Amino acid sequence: MKISVVIPVLNEEKTIGTTLQALLSLDPFEVIVVDGGSADQSVEICRRFDAKLERSERGRAHQMNHGARQASGDVLLFLHADTRLPRSALADIAVALREPRYLGGRFDVELEGRHWMLKIIAALINLRSRATKIGTGDQALFVRREVFERIGGFQEIPLMEDVAFCCALKRLGDVACLRSRVVTSARRWENDGVWRTIFRMWSLKSLYLAGVSPARLKTFYADTR
Repeated sequence: MKISVVIPVLNEEKTIGTTLQALLSLDPFEVIVVDGGSADQSVEICRRFDAKLERSERGRAHQMNHGARQASGDVLLFLHADTRLPRSALADIAVALREPRYLGGRFDVELEGRHWMLKIIAALINLRSRATKIGTGDQALFVRREVFERIGGFQEIPLMEDVAFCCALKRLGDVACLRSRVVTSARRWENDGVWRTIFRMWSLKSLYLAGVSPARLKTFYADTR
């Protein structure tokens, strides 16, 4: 099973080197980094690694779709620039997708930080996504290539592209909820405040599912680097 890893990047000089180093140690079939116009050292750092570097229009959905078009694997794995895969990640995906009923899936998540609430938050995220079959980009979404193309890729919207994609995926078939954990940065939670971030994230998801446009929601969601 050939797994292509697509990483959207925008001003991620603090994290992308560590992410790529950890990822390449797993010996993936292909790694494609898609830069959306970074103004820091992200591109220079990426060039030090054995990964294909692409440029595209800014926007996570745009960047991931562009990377998917360049990929040659039969499975697409979308990884955030501040997220590290478990050592067993590629094998876990291969095992899950041997089951024809699974069209794609996501990992459990662990939030990397010092606040005591982060373990509880991660556990709740994992439970919620297992119950709803809806993951987020922090959980390293993966999908069979032909299914990705059938869905039409990610909706090119400014926010909630991951939720929209998962909703489309589960309408077509079953989603694998892997128990192995990716480790992702808790910088948003720590910078903006844990309780404030909990309220904001749950509110944004609820409003999106209630029909509020992603463009309007984006005004309440600032990028954190």
